[in-house]
Amino acid sequence: MPATAPSHHPRRRRRTTRLLAAAATVVTAGALAAAALPASANAGESHRGHGGHGHGRYQDVQLLSFNDLHGNLEPPTGSSGRVTEVQPDGTTKTIDAGGIEYLATHLREARKGNRYSITAAGGDMVGASPLLSGLFHDEPTIEALNKLDLDVTSVGNHEFDEGAKELARLQNGGCHPTEGCYTDEEFEGADFPYLAANVLDEKTGKPILKPYWVWKQKGVKVGFIGVTLEGTPDIVSAEGVKGLAFEDEVETINKYAKELQRQGVKSIVALVHEGGFPASSSYNYDCDSPGAGDGISGPIADIAKNVTPQVDALVTGHTHAAYVCTIPDPAGKPRMVTSASSFGRLYTDTTLTYDRATGDIARTAVKSANHVVTRDVPKAPDMTRLIDRWSTLAAPIGNRAIGYISGDIDRGGTESPLGDLIADAQLAYGKTQDPETDLALMNPGGIRAPLTYVASGGEGDGVVTYAEGFTVQPFANTVNLKDYTGTQLIQVLKEQVSGPNEAAPKILQISSGLTYTLDLTKTGADRVVTDSIRLDGAPIDENATYRVASNSFLAGGGDGFPTLNEGTNELVGADDLTALEQYLTANSSAADPIEPPAADRITIVQ
Repeated sequence: MPATAPSHHPRRRRRTTRLLAAAATVVTAGALAAAALPASANAGESHRGHGGHGHGRYQDVQLLSFNDLHGNLEPPTGSSGRVTEVQPDGTTKTIDAGGIEYLATHLREARKGNRYSITAAGGDMVGASPLLSGLFHDEPTIEALNKLDLDVTSVGNHEFDEGAKELARLQNGGCHPTEGCYTDEEFEGADFPYLAANVLDEKTGKPILKPYWVWKQKGVKVGFIGVTLEGTPDIVSAEGVKGLAFEDEVETINKYAKELQRQGVKSIVALVHEGGFPASSSYNYDCDSPGAGDGISGPIADIAKNVTPQVDALVTGHTHAAYVCTIPDPAGKPRMVTSASSFGRLYTDTTLTYDRATGDIARTAVKSANHVVTRDVPKAPDMTRLIDRWSTLAAPIGNRAIGYISGDIDRGGTESPLGDLIADAQLAYGKTQDPETDLALMNPGGIRAPLTYVASGGEGDGVVTYAEGFTVQPFANTVNLKDYTGTQLIQVLKEQVSGPNEAAPKILQISSGLTYTLDLTKTGADRVVTDSIRLDGAPIDENATYRVASNSFLAGGGDGFPTLNEGTNELVGADDLTALEQYLTANSSAADPIEPPAADRITIVQ
């Protein structure tokens, strides 16, 4: 087992630097059942706002957390850069949010007066990143997180997009093995530990990175265990997880909680890159109304109910949702479970009251709230300098215009306008490789951002830049062509709503000419109405052969589509961003921009 980590990092940084600007945040409070601390302890309690000096038995420890940053250093645009807030009268409003310059300001302001403060993350710090970070294999994001004074994070599935060796480089430093150094200085790697307790090397059976880490400050010890979802191999390319085994989240957390307990660490937080689905899209709704955890469903609810009571709180992620909930642990005791949306739009501020007498967290005193990373505060100057430096390197590539649009092309909904556009682009590209290509399929999870009409820089409204296209499709998947029988094609469509996708359907985005009815009043595979499936108006012939374009992730059976892996006569083409760029360039101009597709290829009955 790895040794307990020291109480500070080798290159401990600039936490003494604090911005003086007030960080106006909107708060939603979640607190555990209001059982009072022992009366004898009250005089010695140290609360937020009182400096946290730790006199007496109880010491408040501030836990700041966020998740699913995905390399969004610049403020995300469109719906990806907004959060929804419910008002006292029940109405909602949207707030522009996110951007590392603002996140740094908010976190630094939140830490003021809190000598016992930890900053932790729930995975997917990198991967599926905009061009500013993704073009440089996410070195800019690691550098920004170092400046942000991140203490620890779990791995997420996207940390494996480029494989375990690249993840190890992000942790330990060194220049990229093929592209070399991007600046005069060698990349130093992360100041903070990546935790991967349930990700094992298949040959050794041991975690590929540290499974846990312990924060220490003047006798206070808090352990962190980091895991990603067991299903990571289903949503990452096979090459990215080659040689790795992903173990059950609950069993792994429970195992290392015992290990920490044996080391005398009784206050434990699990960083879990798996999440849930809240009942409301508003970040500040009451997740515990009417009862504990009633406002959240999905995998994290089951995980939280089974993780050992030795764990005092769960910081989660993956679903890009916002929630602050209490979910009973196996002993029936309420336990805080949080998630801070994605892209740096929110952060969570949790107070863990540490009992010096027991070394454990007084769970009845845990308080937590999500805060908006508003853009009405001063930008952190060091983050602005970082963005400017990397932007200068990226500008010659990123600022190039690749197309024109007449309005926002969104990615939301069962069938999205942007999904249709990308599928059409891949069909058009497929036909340049093989004129017999019949259709294209695109996974919705591979569409990372909308195309927005309003200019993101100096390019002008309606101009799509290479950087914006990169943000939409950052994975560098290739466009592959495969042959399928009509029977297989029908089965692929049914796999959208059956098997591993039955509980949370993954509706493929489809190219022009393919139509069908999705009947959501039915269950399982029956939700795809077989007799309704048409290609250019003709029913699918089960015995015929169809040439299908899809990205390499889908073609390999990713996202729960095993039948797509059974295709034959494969032809591997260029990357999917090239296909999108070629389509936009060929089909749009400043005088004749592309209009948002109607998204009317799938008829939905509900």
